[in-house]
Amino acid sequence: MPRDWSDLFIVEDSGDAETPAGGERAPRRGGFFRRLRENLAKTRQALGGEIQATLFQTLDEHTWERLEEALIMADVGAATTAAVVQTLESESTEGTLSGGEALSERLIELLAETARTGEGRIDIRARPTVILAVGVNGTGKTTTAGKLAWHLQRELGRTVLLAAADTFRAAATEQLEGWAQRAGAQFVTGQEGSDPGAVAFEAIAQARGSGVDVVIIDTAGRLHTQDDLMGELGKVRRVIARQLEGAPHETLLTLDATTGQNGLRQAKLFAETAQVTGVVLTKLDGTARGGIALAIARELDLPVKLIGVGESVEDLRPFDAQDFARALISEGDTRGH
Repeated sequence: MPRDWSDLFIVEDSGDAETPAGGERAPRRGGFFRRLRENLAKTRQALGGEIQATLFQTLDEHTWERLEEALIMADVGAATTAAVVQTLESESTEGTLSGGEALSERLIELLAETARTGEGRIDIRARPTVILAVGVNGTGKTTTAGKLAWHLQRELGRTVLLAAADTFRAAATEQLEGWAQRAGAQFVTGQEGSDPGAVAFEAIAQARGSGVDVVIIDTAGRLHTQDDLMGELGKVRRVIARQLEGAPHETLLTLDATTGQNGLRQAKLFAETAQVTGVVLTKLDGTARGGIALAIARELDLPVKLIGVGESVEDLRPFDAQDFARALISEGDTRGH
């Protein structure tokens, strides 16, 4: 799974990514993990404290019940929790696993395994690559699209076009245009209330004409009914597919981690109708329910590809299952790498 931006994107060859002249790549591994731990503090305090208190005591039936409760409260999900705790209990009973640090490390390992679904990377070899951003309003979808454009330009030197196909919400268009200016990206939109499919069509035509590498299309997050929203997304997808074979190449669903199990239900709905290929989990710094990333991976078989752990552009980052699991549980940096 990707550990940083250079790993996240599948490009033509390892030497294809370029840093723009005068630019510098963002800080790498050490800073990433420290910031991740800081920004997951709420979940770790709610989950890790309880787990540490539990696992360093006598391992009995009450221990496993407390561990289950802690994981479920963090929105790891009932099915995932049951599987993880059953494995730990079984290995402990068989004598292959002792309590304390060894048990904590094994828990981190099991949670990381749970979170690994699919390759977790984004293929941007097509020219242009079309990325469709979907999700309900308020999840950070438009901001995520803008930050992704910034990283594509900053980390890989890719040219990007941002398309504001959420023509029903003027604020979304203005917000995305601001990100286009910040990222040095081209920008396409239509009149307020105009056909989103027409915006997508124009965006791809402009990208092909000017040789843009990546097109990111921001879609509506709310219409009168869910059926209206899903119908509109389906229409946009069909317009894109007719215009460019294989597109959209990636459909990223942005979910707000603070909504917990409601976010899981949103993911199910979008996955059924929007052909989602990956999830962006935002606002992890504001919730004690960070375990929802594990539930999404296990219960929906959808890879979490990006996470948002703060407001700054650097706080959108590739999802690394091992680092994520350790940041949820461990009070210290004991990764050994």
